[in-house]
Amino acid sequence: MRILLIEDDGVLGAAVRDQIVGDGHSADWVMRIDAARDAMAGAVYDLILLDLMLPDGRGIVFLRALRAAGNVTPVIILTALDQVSDRIEGLIAGADDYLVKPFDLDELSARIGSVARRYSGNPNPIIRHHSLDIDIARRSVRREGRPVQLTAREWALLEAFLARPGQVLSKAQLEEKLYDFDAEVESNTIEVHVSRLRKKLGADLIETERGLGYRLAAA
Repeated sequence: MRILLIEDDGVLGAAVRDQIVGDGHSADWVMRIDAARDAMAGAVYDLILLDLMLPDGRGIVFLRALRAAGNVTPVIILTALDQVSDRIEGLIAGADDYLVKPFDLDELSARIGSVARRYSGNPNPIIRHHSLDIDIARRSVRREGRPVQLTAREWALLEAFLARPGQVLSKAQLEEKLYDFDAEVESNTIEVHVSRLRKKLGADLIETERGLGYRLAAA
């Protein structure tokens, strides 16, 4: 997934970004609301992590404006505001989850996965596809009952296909899921990752639509 992190605390922001990237997602980190608007004007995000107290305004106002404009991108609030009334306000404003600082980074990863599953239309963490048993929550795969080790990038690529079964995803769309704004992406990077997934999970798992991109084969 491509995730937008809006957090003005440098230490926490770096830790969250590293956690997201370590989970195989791409992360764009900004510290101000105006920078978040600029980022969203230039990219499509699968999820937003939003602090509420920012240098140029309140995150809750930014969230309300997003929802009023019809933006349905999932939002998880990350904040030190821990009163029940604050949580209620955030959820009513349109947040999908609310995490109070300080929090455990592994819990954040679990909440990101949970929200993503709900939006994909399949809250079940276990997906069965041909000979594969894919545990989204635990980020594990078994092929014919045997565990298969995937790298973070390979896992992120598999998640992108699982989120849009049957749809053709272009090379550019897949690069957006795996890399942030500043990353240098070699021209054959997606081809290499797809090839490795096919070797590990089955040659017919991912179909090539020549000139268009790739898609997950029908179950």
